[in-house]
Amino acid sequence: MTIQNFQKQIEDIYFTRDAARGVSLTFTWFVEEVGELAKEIRKEPRNTERLREEFADVLAWLSTLASLLNVSLEDAAEIYAEGCPKCDATPCRC
Repeated sequence: MTIQNFQKQIEDIYFTRDAARGVSLTFTWFVEEVGELAKEIRKEPRNTERLREEFADVLAWLSTLASLLNVSLEDAAEIYAEGCPKCDATPCRC
């Protein structure tokens, strides 16, 4: 699945509800999901399936925020297409 396809899928599933909630509250939910991911990362031993689920949740909430703000994540990712956006190197030399 491409980034663009994923963003469209999340829009199809959640956009109406997320738009009604608004950007500020949707951002709050996104931050909460990042916190849940952080908790899973800190656990030992790490549960790969739980990490996968939390990464998916964070990606979904990031995607819906981008959609609410009319930002294409695929276009945003292009900033890194040539390497580091500051020094253009891969790996970064900054």
